[in-house]
Amino acid sequence: MTSAGQQADESRGAFSLDTTARRAARQGFDAFLDAWKTQIGDDFPLPAFSPAMAGDYRVRTRAARVRDVAIVHAHSESAMRTADVPHGVEDRVRMYVVRRGSWTLGGSRGHGEQTVSAGQFLLRHVGRSTPFETVPHTAAMVAVLPAPPLVPLLGNRMVTGSADAAEVRLLVAHAKMVNTTVNDLGPAGVRAAQSTLIELTKAVAGGRFDDAEPLLAPALAQAAKDLAQRRLADPELSPAMLARELHVSVRTLHRAFAAVGESVAAYIRHRRLEEARLALTSPSNGVSITELAAHWQFADSSHLTRAFKARYGQTPTEYARSTDPAGRHPRS
Repeated sequence: MTSAGQQADESRGAFSLDTTARRAARQGFDAFLDAWKTQIGDDFPLPAFSPAMAGDYRVRTRAARVRDVAIVHAHSESAMRTADVPHGVEDRVRMYVVRRGSWTLGGSRGHGEQTVSAGQFLLRHVGRSTPFETVPHTAAMVAVLPAPPLVPLLGNRMVTGSADAAEVRLLVAHAKMVNTTVNDLGPAGVRAAQSTLIELTKAVAGGRFDDAEPLLAPALAQAAKDLAQRRLADPELSPAMLARELHVSVRTLHRAFAAVGESVAAYIRHRRLEEARLALTSPSNGVSITELAAHWQFADSSHLTRAFKARYGQTPTEYARSTDPAGRHPRS
């Protein structure tokens, strides 16, 4: 029988909630509170939020918990703000990674406020819960982590920098994986997910990560995939470019992909083919096969056609015709 202590150690949960529709905004805040209590739990108490936020909560939220770590990805249309009331004692490490908008700690009138702007991160140890507010249309990840393994590295420092730093990319990539897979993990997987989050946070605190650590291989591969996805149409996209951006050797990058059963080049090729396939099914598609090949960095239309048929069993023209009720097909 599993003891209560063991259950707490292996605790995990996740939820995804979209309350961006105005008609759902008011009820959405209650739904968020219920989901948080059920899936994340009382070990991670929420602050008191402002009445205005409770009445207009238009946010897409993905949150996950693995043992003593919680991760929240928030994409807000409305502003988010805590109430101006004293908060309790909290011995945690918090990390904020802001992709869009801004996240201000300390409140607009608070003493010693700190704003994390778009494209930046902030990592710090907190001894007391801190009020915060965001501007509308903020996209950010917040990680709440245990203090003991991280405070020796952090001390009283506040670590800030670019959200595109290699170690931050790895942490965000791993956090996304945890969010989507946590409910399918067994006890060993939960422990590994939590350990990796802490190790990657240590890497952020130290400004570097151990690229030879096998535990980090899935996070490295995912970070490379996220970066490749944003650069698919870039003619410079290659294993060498990804390795350079992530501050690892090409060999290390190949090893990370091999650990998850893929190759870097195959991943890039498959993603480009998938984007070409989606373009062929678009109602507004008016591009030729030659234009598709050029946009997605195939040598010419013949190379695209051969690769497309090998992957999908049809040429681009055949595929487009089979998915278009009007029988139209793209120009060569």
